[in-house]
This record gives sequence, structure tokens and C-alpha cells, in this order.
Amino acid sequence: MNFISIKLKGALNRIKNVWNVAFYPDKIFLYYKNRYSHHNISFSQEGEDMILSRFFSGKSNGFYIDVGAHHPQKFSNTYYFYLRGWKGINIDAKPGSMAIFNQIRPNDMNLEIAVSNTCQTLVYYEFNEPALNSFNEEISKQRDATQEYKIVSQYEIMTYKLSDILDKYLTVYQEIDFMNIDVEGLDYEVLISNNWEKYRPKIVLVEDLNASDISNLALSKIVSYMYEQNYQLYAKSCNTLIFKNKI
Repeated sequence: MNFISIKLKGALNRIKNVWNVAFYPDKIFLYYKNRYSHHNISFSQEGEDMILSRFFSGKSNGFYIDVGAHHPQKFSNTYYFYLRGWKGINIDAKPGSMAIFNQIRPNDMNLEIAVSNTCQTLVYYEFNEPALNSFNEEISKQRDATQEYKIVSQYEIMTYKLSDILDKYLTVYQEIDFMNIDVEGLDYEVLISNNWEKYRPKIVLVEDLNASDISNLALSKIVSYMYEQNYQLYAKSCNTLIFKNKI
């Protein structure tokens, strides 16, 4: 094989890899899993899926609910499990957000719905970094004042209680392995909108931007509320609290 043929073959392989990453991420995942079996591949922003994988070690299928799902792959606490045959419900308020979910995660139920503690109309702030999209006016305006992040659009969107959404879309007697809540400042309101007697995941992940400092955990209303619901703090990443059902 001459030099030109070697260079051409290398270029074609690079194009093939880019194509596979863009359109067949599950194949890339399996490729690296088989080739580098001693490595862990995480899709979460702070490694939360690796904590979950330890808790659910050996479980080949399961069910999750992701409120504030944002993207089917990027910063996702559920995609690691989707690739292993799990399925669940993804919920996000951003208009048009579910198109890419339906494309990449067709085995999930993908819902474009805003969640809060009451049915009401709230202003939704959309940023140049979609991971920061929020209904929280104070946090959104603080971020907009920085040089890096800016509000690019605002919408008025109707919100619904999580319990009402699950009553409508969740199959009767469906066991929930874990629930992820990450809605940029409205996380407590989403929590209290659930019916904890009816819907009790084994694990609950909640973003708490006020508890990034571990010394502030005792002051967290999210921690206090989850303790009242008979959940205990199981683990923590930078901004995510992970609770385990005690019942």
C-alpha cells in the first residue's frame, strides 16, 4: 500500500467516525465499551450517571423520569441507561425540544411540558446556552448580566403539576427506578408538585444551586423536604443532590 493510499484510508476512517458519532452514538458507545472494558463512559455533566450505575449495578432494564431533560445526550443523566435498554419519560419546557429526543431516543416517551407546583402561566427565559433555560426570573437575570450568557428569547408557557402529568402518561403500576429533576431554579416547586405516596422512585436526583457548598446542606429546603418524604441523602455531586427511598 503506497503513501497516498494510506492517507486516503485514514481520511475515510475519520469521516466514518464523525458520521457514526453524529448519527449512531449507540454504536460508538458499544465500540468503546468493548475495546476499553475497564473504562466508564459518562454522559452526565458531573458524573451522576456513574453514581447511578453503581447503585443499579447489574440491572439490565429499568425505568426513569427526567424533568428538565434538556438534550437526549448532552449533560444527560439518563442516556447511559437508555443505551443499556432502559426506557422512560423525558420532560422539557423548551418549545421544539422534543424533536431531537424523538429522533435519538424513540423508545422513550418525550413530552414538551413545563412543570411547576401549580397550573399557571410563567415566563420562560431561553439562553444562548440552552442548559441554562429557566422559569426563575432572578437566576435568569443574574446570568444575563454576565458577559458569557445572554437571554435570547422569552415565552409565556403554561405549567402543570408533576403528579398530574404522571397521572396522565405513566402506565399503571409502573415502577420508577430513578427520577431526575433539573429545571434551573424551579426544582423545589417541581418536587412539591409530585404525589409522593403514589410515585416513589428508588432514587431521586435534584439540582440545588444553593447547596453546592456541602456545609449548606442543613439549610437546604430541598434536603428538608426530601427527609419529610422519607428519603435520605445518598450521594452528592457539585450541584446535584441524590436521595434514596427509605421505605
